[in-house]
Amino acid sequence: MTLLQAIILGIVQGLTEFIPVSSTAHLVFASRAVGLYEGADAALRAQQTTATIAVIQLGTLVAVLIYFARDILNITTAFVSDHLALLGVGRGAGKSAASGTAAGRLSHDALLGWLVVIGSLPVAVVGLLFKKQIEGTFTKNLWVIATMMIVIAILLGLAELVGKRKRAMKDLGVLDAVVVGFAQCLALIPGSSRSGSTIMGGLFAGEMRETAARFSFLLSIPAVGASGLLELREAVHKLPHGSYGSLAVATIVSGLVGYGSIWFLLRYLRTHSTALFIVYRLLIGGAILCALFKGYIAATAS
Repeated sequence: MTLLQAIILGIVQGLTEFIPVSSTAHLVFASRAVGLYEGADAALRAQQTTATIAVIQLGTLVAVLIYFARDILNITTAFVSDHLALLGVGRGAGKSAASGTAAGRLSHDALLGWLVVIGSLPVAVVGLLFKKQIEGTFTKNLWVIATMMIVIAILLGLAELVGKRKRAMKDLGVLDAVVVGFAQCLALIPGSSRSGSTIMGGLFAGEMRETAARFSFLLSIPAVGASGLLELREAVHKLPHGSYGSLAVATIVSGLVGYGSIWFLLRYLRTHSTALFIVYRLLIGGAILCALFKGYIAATAS
């Protein structure tokens, strides 16, 4: 991977990871456009592309950690102190050290920690069960990507229509974690978009748009972190020698651009629906399908 390829992929990842338009779909196209790992056979190229995408996502993970640093600190502190209080350990015994709630109850921040854990379990289980398929050529197939671009657009539009959009972060409960957690499993299919799938699940659960996006970002921490670190270990054996420096550049660029994307989306969803992203997904998905039907592009990279 050259330096120019790294910068392009980093920009694409940063722009599309948090916007509900499917970062994988855009990265697959971008990797083809820049000729990433040309010369490798189809199976190895698919594995190398998957490893590269997963590692570059670590940059956007750092963007989330920085943007939500205060929330993460509050959740972690409350989670630890509240559970110590429940066990009667430390000066928080009898009352939560974080919030002063009565013993036997968790504060909102501590509960939110559990919701992130619960919401992360489905994608962890499904991801491990279908790891080989996820890394294979099937998940780089443009028929799959285009179809899921359209399917999630339709589901997101339906969620906009039927969702009550009344519940804020303070109202989140176990049902939200379960619904959004299973929705996140759709992100394992390229073209779905992790943020698109989880925001859709949040809207179906009755969350406000900004709340759905915030919870989506918090859920991305364990999901993207585990995937990226796992692939980082395997990337050493899959990626060509000499590509590690470029991979680091792509990761840094994706983090910088990703931070701006988080800022944009949260503010955009305060006053706008997801209609813009729905229309974009329908147009891009439809264009890819038309190109495939007419033979202008191949379903998989050769």
